[in-house]
Amino acid sequence: MKRYLCSIIIGMVVILSIGTYYVKVASSASSLPKYTFKTLEGSDKELDPVIINASLQNSSNFYEPLTIESNTTTYASERSYLENLTGRQGHEIETLVKEHRSFMRGKDSISSLYEDDDFLAYAWVNSEYTKSGNMEAKFDIGLLEKKDEEETSFQIELPNQGRIMNADVRDVQLVHSKLQVLTMNDVNSNNEKQTKEVHLYTIDVANKKVLSDKTLITETFTDPEQVDFEMPIDVAPSMPNNMVLISLIKGVNHEDGFEEKLKESKLISYNYETEKLETVKKGSLSLDMARSGYSDGKNLYAVEMKSGKYRIKTFDLSSQTITNDTELDIAANKEEQYTAAFKNGRVYFLLNEMNQEGKTNKPAKLLIADIKTGKTLYKGETVMNKKDSKSFGLFIHDLEIK
Repeated sequence: MKRYLCSIIIGMVVILSIGTYYVKVASSASSLPKYTFKTLEGSDKELDPVIINASLQNSSNFYEPLTIESNTTTYASERSYLENLTGRQGHEIETLVKEHRSFMRGKDSISSLYEDDDFLAYAWVNSEYTKSGNMEAKFDIGLLEKKDEEETSFQIELPNQGRIMNADVRDVQLVHSKLQVLTMNDVNSNNEKQTKEVHLYTIDVANKKVLSDKTLITETFTDPEQVDFEMPIDVAPSMPNNMVLISLIKGVNHEDGFEEKLKESKLISYNYETEKLETVKKGSLSLDMARSGYSDGKNLYAVEMKSGKYRIKTFDLSSQTITNDTELDIAANKEEQYTAAFKNGRVYFLLNEMNQEGKTNKPAKLLIADIKTGKTLYKGETVMNKKDSKSFGLFIHDLEIK
């Protein structure tokens, strides 16, 4: 009897402790300001798919992550213990986990995933260094056939791994039943020189083998020379794309910073279907606009600040021409930072003015417009429900669209 009584007491203490924790959390969260968007123009129904990841900060080193989703604020402290333990994942990852929980276990990088109507595929480089200092690397490969929920998963050695210091998966496509895995690799040159390469691995999933290892780009340099590769923001990272864009950046490291060699830097495209690699003729697009743009594999959306307004230029990747140039009905301010998203024929444009500490007390502004016509579908700005919250600053991290 004493043994059971002891167990009952311990159980009650645990329950009371958990209850006290959640009461404190709820009380703490209720004292924080809630942010919503006040509609200035258009329909607030346009806000339904909008997700804004941000954090609340003040001068007393207070920091609390928050999400504004469907115009409702939720703080990290209001989420479940399990949600906070695993960390917040992007909307696309969360959706895939809900739909294919078994296959998605341990998979949290959207750039390593591919999805179409029939398949969900995954590729990741799993590496570690041995005691001798050499890297041992393997591909983690997964393929899910959605119709019958049949899963295939295996590991296979990365080709020529003895010369590779690091391999970062940047894009995965399924072309003619073969998995195409694009990586950016740091290569061991065994001397003072450094080498960076872009590789395309073709993997036969049915026979569990690497069919080819193609080096798309290779650049060797010696300090203070510097080479780097960047990719525009992919607005549909797991969706089928025929084309991928890579920025080649060349420059020199000086004592006062990095100086880019604009004449040697360029934007390069690779077509998975035709296997054609070429330098993009940007026309009126500057290199900076092009590489900081947003791509969906068919178009590149570049943002330009001109005559006090923001413009969105749509650059067709196949014809390498600008097919649309739209002015947004929102004033441009050099002190403001923008975050954009493109989906369903719309551009979602979020502006917030940042101070030297990286936060703002001024309202963030959101514009939703038709990408072709520039017609404003929604315009609004953030408001707080507490008037005594001037000491807090809202720091916006990113913008997602469901």
